[in-house]
Amino acid sequence: MTRERFDFDNFDGQRLAGLLELPDDPPRAFALFAHCFTCSKDIAAASRISRALVADGIAVLRFDFTGLGNSDGDFANTNFSSNVQDLVAAAEALGREHEAPSLLIGHSLGGAAVLAAASDIESAVAVATIGAPADPTHVQHLFAEDLETIEREGRAKVTLAGREFTIAKQFVDDLHAHSADEQIRGLKKALLIMHSPIDELVSVDEARKIFEAARHPKSFVSLDDADHLLTRPRDSAYVARTIAAWASRYIGEAAPAESNASSLPPGEVRVRTDTGKFAQRVTMGAHELIGDEPEKVGGDDRGPTPYDLLLAALGTCTSMTLSMYARRKSWPLESVTVDLKHERIHAKDCEECEEKDGKIERITRTLTMTGPLDEAQKERLVEIADKCPVHRTLEGHPKIVTKRG
Repeated sequence: MTRERFDFDNFDGQRLAGLLELPDDPPRAFALFAHCFTCSKDIAAASRISRALVADGIAVLRFDFTGLGNSDGDFANTNFSSNVQDLVAAAEALGREHEAPSLLIGHSLGGAAVLAAASDIESAVAVATIGAPADPTHVQHLFAEDLETIEREGRAKVTLAGREFTIAKQFVDDLHAHSADEQIRGLKKALLIMHSPIDELVSVDEARKIFEAARHPKSFVSLDDADHLLTRPRDSAYVARTIAAWASRYIGEAAPAESNASSLPPGEVRVRTDTGKFAQRVTMGAHELIGDEPEKVGGDDRGPTPYDLLLAALGTCTSMTLSMYARRKSWPLESVTVDLKHERIHAKDCEECEEKDGKIERITRTLTMTGPLDEAQKERLVEIADKCPVHRTLEGHPKIVTKRG
């Protein structure tokens, strides 16, 4: 993945700060992402969704609306209409420098903005909203206590998400000037609506309103227990995967994995860097998965850790070995569950270890076997677990040879 600073001018000549992320191979499409109300392009959900889409071959431009983040302008002088104009300006700039966006994505009020801007962005064929209100006036509930002051004095300072903003009367008036239903009915583009039923800021009822106003093709996907800002990495990853799969019907299928990936000989694995700080794309013949680190150590939690994969290899091999042995013996083994745990412990705390100094690494493997087995059969299967090939490899201290490719 490559990242480019992508600044451009809005229609008032103010410089807006953008970030364009592109896949290593030619992108199959370009997307434009609109962030939530008073947020910035760098909010966690926007960056995670963008990176995941880039991994799927879709280039993504996200930017700070006028007066927010690193963009020029005064937020107090902006409104919903200016946000819509910023989106149109971004699409035009992207078209001049690369390719106009075929996919528009909006989070929260950004979702309402892409619905309003879509008719002016001819290149867009698909629109996806995340936790979006059906009508931009919905955002008023965030500063409802200050509406009287805004009406009386023309503006008021309000605190939103721990930060202070000036909301002017023209901002409120502009919200009411938009006919959301009319814009949604006239969309004439494929629409994906994503919303959590427990969204604490924008009720899922707003998604219903959008869906009912829209014409086909339209789709709704529930985000289950996700919060409004998609603070959990797995929720952002799910949103990105769903958007990419849905959009492929309109913007083209994802490019296949590396052309030589499926030609890897049996027993060979290829690991290459993916988007994010630690994420890796692991290819095994025709199979592929992502390895990553948890968020608490700086990763994006997009996949299992290296030690998770190690334990999975041992557990898989163990279960296969027991199943094959039981079949060969015609024993009534119905299923095997292998629970594994890796830890570093003081050697003196390991009863079965010969060394008693320093720390050692220990893998604890717990077998649960179902079926009408007698005790002798169960004990024998426990012994057989130690004979699985991966177990033998780990205990055999294999020689690892590193070469330059």
